[in-house]
Amino acid sequence: MTKAKFRVGNSPVHGRGLYAAVDLGAEEFLLDYAGEVIDWNDAQARWEAADGDPDHTFFFDLGDGRVIDGGSGGNESRFINHGCDPNCETIDDEGTIHVVTLQAIPAGAELFIDYRLSLDDDSAEAAAVYACRCGSPACRGTMLAG
Repeated sequence: MTKAKFRVGNSPVHGRGLYAAVDLGAEEFLLDYAGEVIDWNDAQARWEAADGDPDHTFFFDLGDGRVIDGGSGGNESRFINHGCDPNCETIDDEGTIHVVTLQAIPAGAELFIDYRLSLDDDSAEAAAVYACRCGSPACRGTMLAG
């Protein structure tokens, strides 16, 4: 039986996070970002109808007008938090999003990707919603693309 590579746990950065359950190697495939593939209009409607915190979603923009909604049929990948000095990256393989390590990661470490978000609204209020709490020495202070 193969031991799981990761586990979900509470995160000091935000809510729940994904953690290495075993030592991981550099450039190691972890999992695909899974969920229902919808168009941006449907994502916007879900965002507007969200109970609780509408700014906390599990949307992954595919860049072609479609979005993966990890909150609908998704897997553990939706718990990967943003980090300005990430230890993982996402690779788009024709609409399939692979999560891969950037470096060796010890068991117990939280996994991070750089969200590199972009907004149409450049107001201070909108930017404040996407403030970063990663705590990295390289922190930009925002989850927005730098």
